[in-house]
Amino acid sequence: MPGIIGWIVGGYIGILLLLFAAQRSLMYHPTKEIPDPAKFGVPEMQTVKIPTGDGLALHGWWRAPAQDDRPTIVYMHGNAGHIGDRAFKARHFLDAGYGVLLVSYRYNAGTGGKPSEDGVYADGRAGYGYAIAQGISADRIVMYGESLGSGVVTKIASENPVGAVVLESPYSRITDVAQIHYWYTPAKYILLDRFDSMSRIAKLDAPLLILHGDADAMIPVRLARQLFGAAVEPKEAHFVPGGAHADLYDFGIDRVILEFLNRRFAG
Repeated sequence: MPGIIGWIVGGYIGILLLLFAAQRSLMYHPTKEIPDPAKFGVPEMQTVKIPTGDGLALHGWWRAPAQDDRPTIVYMHGNAGHIGDRAFKARHFLDAGYGVLLVSYRYNAGTGGKPSEDGVYADGRAGYGYAIAQGISADRIVMYGESLGSGVVTKIASENPVGAVVLESPYSRITDVAQIHYWYTPAKYILLDRFDSMSRIAKLDAPLLILHGDADAMIPVRLARQLFGAAVEPKEAHFVPGGAHADLYDFGIDRVILEFLNRRFAG
């Protein structure tokens, strides 16, 4: 019996060590593809290089607002895929005359960077800084974060003035998500990258919109509700009945977002 217990304990420790070593491979999913705006239905967007504070040049797509009084969306996407996969979302905002900046992460599009929490925060800062450098005033910048990007946007918007914040399929903390999926491990204690949006959400000094599907199996809706509860006014939430993790635009959230932004930037 002691021998069996030893094997079980040893095996469990081995699983923990394996998960610890592979955690960033499980969290981030790099792609070397360099998407072309025209092939993804947004030919009016320009391919740009976005400099980071640590010397990288991120791949991005940029389109200035149609009028000076229209806001600009700085979009930070989820952990997988690339900015071309989000072009159908950008289409709605471009058609409404908004400026749009889609920012690739350092681990995508052949940029050569390694994924980490601090690294993608640097990418978010670079996106914000690029918009400012194009002459967009801070109060006309909408920081939009999808899934993993919601933690990036919450971090950047807690440190910089912005006009509004939109979080699609957000979480309270990545450690909470990991603990749900790896319930048989002390996941929340061994993660290197924590993305603690809960500790920052109350620091936002801009109108906030949270969107989440109540059938999301990747990031349970209760985590978004916790995040919303910790946020300060003005804030709004739209919880989509039957919505999963990546299909909210099928339920018309583009209209919800545009209505929110049109009210925020009226006049």
